[in-house]
Amino acid sequence: MRPGDKVRFVSPASSPDRDRVLRHAEILKGWGLKVDFGEHAFHKRDYLAGTDEERLADLNAALRDPDVRAIFTTGGGKGSYRIADQMDVAAARCDPKFVIGFSDITALHLSFLKNCRQIGIHGAFFAGPNDESVSLYTRDSMRRALMTTEDLVINSRLEEPTSQLTTCGTVRGRLIGGNLDTVATSAGWALPDLHGAVLLLEAVNMYRGQVDRQMTMLRKAGHLNGLAAVAIGQFTDFEFDRRYSVIDILREHLAELNVPILGGLPLGHGDRPASVLVGAIAELDAKAGTLVVLRDPI
Repeated sequence: MRPGDKVRFVSPASSPDRDRVLRHAEILKGWGLKVDFGEHAFHKRDYLAGTDEERLADLNAALRDPDVRAIFTTGGGKGSYRIADQMDVAAARCDPKFVIGFSDITALHLSFLKNCRQIGIHGAFFAGPNDESVSLYTRDSMRRALMTTEDLVINSRLEEPTSQLTTCGTVRGRLIGGNLDTVATSAGWALPDLHGAVLLLEAVNMYRGQVDRQMTMLRKAGHLNGLAAVAIGQFTDFEFDRRYSVIDILREHLAELNVPILGGLPLGHGDRPASVLVGAIAELDAKAGTLVVLRDPI
């Protein structure tokens, strides 16, 4: 994207905090972008941002509008999975544009990839669990993903508990995935074929048993067959000091896949998260601790 391009905020999932969204809009305006909002962006219907029809109408209107060059989701929460199979993929195919979001928005990214191979941005102006301000790292990561043509380099952080899952190996494949709960919800209808893919997983505020169930279903149903590697992001709001923690559960399931694993990636609901292109070709180097999304892979 370039200065002068228009972006639109829509709410495919839960109702957002209006003041926070307006602060994020100011960041984009500071980059020279024009900003507008979907008709129902700030509607509220219990835990959803309006009815399914209203949320879908805003998303499809943005997909069909040639002046809109990127679509920012106002947040995640719940509800994207209810409309992900009804998006105007023909419009997306004819006029590709980034859809930006993570968490529940993973359902949209997966459906776009499955139906028209549209690349999206897994990320947001997320402030982390204990802060109201968006870090400079998070802002710069979003700007690079949205407004540059350079490769995106995401470095693993040793302080992230999932860094304990890192093994070894270097692999190249299409980066697919996002929020574990939503990946599991999408299995069988919106989840693309993962053969040869680098699977991205992150999670927030789940019971250990939920993680165990979802990983068991994905693995035993064959959805993880043929993976090239696994990239593990931030698992947030878990008790990692338990004798049998979510790290142990993930390690058991991932060991069955016999592929390189890189943990500790700052992708998800944790501190200073990054943005990354989902659907693009990425190179995972477990030893170097890097995930590099390639803009123009050879």
